[in-house]
Amino acid sequence: MNDHRASSSAFAVAEPEEAGLSAAGLARLTAVMQRQVDARHVPGVSMLIARGGKVGYRRDLGALRADGPPLPGDTIFRIYSMTKPIVSVALMMLVEEGRLFISDPLAKFVPEFANAKVGVEKDGKLELVAAERPITVQDLLRHTSGLTYAFTGVSAVQRLYAKARLGAPDLTNAQLVAALAKLPLIDQPGTSWDYGHSTDVVGRIIEIVSGQSLGAFLQERILTPLGMSDTAFFVPPDKQDRVAKPFAKDPDTGESVTLTETNFESGGGGLWSTMDDYERFVQMLYLGGALGNTRLLGRKTLEFMTADHLGPHVRIGTAFLLAPGHGFGLGFAVRREVGLAPTPGTPGEFFWGGIAGTAFWIAPKEELIAMMMIQAPGQRDYYRQLFRSLVHAALA
Repeated sequence: MNDHRASSSAFAVAEPEEAGLSAAGLARLTAVMQRQVDARHVPGVSMLIARGGKVGYRRDLGALRADGPPLPGDTIFRIYSMTKPIVSVALMMLVEEGRLFISDPLAKFVPEFANAKVGVEKDGKLELVAAERPITVQDLLRHTSGLTYAFTGVSAVQRLYAKARLGAPDLTNAQLVAALAKLPLIDQPGTSWDYGHSTDVVGRIIEIVSGQSLGAFLQERILTPLGMSDTAFFVPPDKQDRVAKPFAKDPDTGESVTLTETNFESGGGGLWSTMDDYERFVQMLYLGGALGNTRLLGRKTLEFMTADHLGPHVRIGTAFLLAPGHGFGLGFAVRREVGLAPTPGTPGEFFWGGIAGTAFWIAPKEELIAMMMIQAPGQRDYYRQLFRSLVHAALA
């Protein structure tokens, strides 16, 4: 077990009680997660909790990979969809510069979407009908565009997605978005929350508006200013020995585990990062858009992003990814209710995670930040619920 509370955190490091945390509760969290590691249910777990601007808990348990060295504090994790909040912030930076509006139609930037069609299943056949209104940038940010993922369901539209080679390693962002424009939408724009390739399209809009590749824009405008030196779309050879890997076989099913690799700068899920790097991004969000002397977003813009943008009239299509009591903002899930959800929480908190098991949330009313990094795709839901429950039990 490694205690890295004195690592490169951008927040002050404090004893648990000084940070509003229960030492006994944190000891229980550590013990539970250590038992999971010892039982070989997960290779390693990295965790961080901060309250009131003070990091009161930071632990790295287990190994970098099966039978590998201990999990170091600077482990590089595949964060997958935790890329989405970073890319959403990047887009809103361009909005703050007056270079686009979130009300702009997607077709303004990608004309191929001007005549989008919606796939409707009737009597076992897929019919294509015209979109009732244009897809907007806001739809992309809140996942109401009608774009989907092949792996989130088995509808006729999603089967077409599976056949379209959208995950082909040689695709560019421009090619991916052009391929998406040829496919039908899973629902009418603005009517249903369907998790999918929307943020990949956001990444392409950033490229079009900025004139830079997505990677170059993120590096110049977010990663370098925040000091996120280990966050990138590709891991260089000299850092490969720090990459965390899942078990080769799923400990629950015995099936082979393979983490999908992307060879392009996927705005929806392409980044690698470390706990300390992503903490800097999360702290920027917690502090209202600035970290130290670096301001990325205005306070009101961030408040707007972390408000619920679904309301009561948007259907939740990908229901297994958005628990009851939650809505979605511009790049983040947002908690609406204390109850209804399967784990404790606070209205107004916002969060997201990645398919390999990484996760974070920020609860402004509790002055709370919590982060967990694992590489265990089959166990991600279990560990997210476990971590949330144990963290809330440790709040003083």
